[in-house]
Amino acid sequence: MNEDIAKSIEKFFSHYPLKRFKKGQILIYGGDDPAGIFHLVSGKVRQYDINYRGDEVVVNVFKPPAFFPMSWAINKSHNHYFFETMTEVELIQAPAEDVVAFIKEAPDVMFNLLSRLYSGTDGLQRRMAHLMGGSARSRILFELIVECARFGEPQADGSQLIPINESELAKRTGLSRETVSREVTKLKAKHLLIHTGQTISVTSIKKLQDELGDDL
Repeated sequence: MNEDIAKSIEKFFSHYPLKRFKKGQILIYGGDDPAGIFHLVSGKVRQYDINYRGDEVVVNVFKPPAFFPMSWAINKSHNHYFFETMTEVELIQAPAEDVVAFIKEAPDVMFNLLSRLYSGTDGLQRRMAHLMGGSARSRILFELIVECARFGEPQADGSQLIPINESELAKRTGLSRETVSREVTKLKAKHLLIHTGQTISVTSIKKLQDELGDDL
C-alpha cells in the first residue's frame, strides 16, 4: 500500500474512536450482524467458522491496515464467521454505510481494496485445492509458505520465524493436532523446520517451496 492511500484511510478512520482489545476476545460472533466495520491499526485478528465436529476452521487472518468484514458491508450478506483477536489489538470501528461511502468516493482506495481482495482470493483458491486434493503433508507445507509470506520475520541466518504453533496450524489446515504434529516432526527431521512451542522457524523458504513442488 502506498503512502497516499494509507494516509487517506488513516484520515477517514481518524474521525472515530480508537479501541483496544486483549488477546482472545471475540469481536464478532458467527451468526450476528457486526456493529460496524473494524479498521485494524495493530495486532492480528483471525476469522473462523466452526465445523460439525465443533472444531474451529480458520479461513483468514487479518493484519494492519485491513478493514473487515467488507462482504457484509457491501453485499449485506449474513455473517457466518467469528472474528477473534490473536494478539492485543488496536481497532477503529466505523459505521458500515460511512465506510462504503468513503471507498466509493476514493477510487485509489477502492482499487487497493480490490487488489488485496483478489490476492487473498487467489490464496484461498490454492488452499482449497490443497484441502480438496492434497495430502496432509502438502496442506501443511502450503500453509507454512503462506504464513512466511504474510507474517514471517526474516532472521540473520536466512530463516523465517513465524508466530504459529501446531494447534493453530491444525485449525488453518483442517487437520487433527496429532496429524500436524506427526508431519511437523518429519519436516524437522529434514531440517526444514525448527519448532519452539509458540513459534516455528522455517530454515529456508526456498527449500520448503521445493518440498511442496506441484504436489496436490
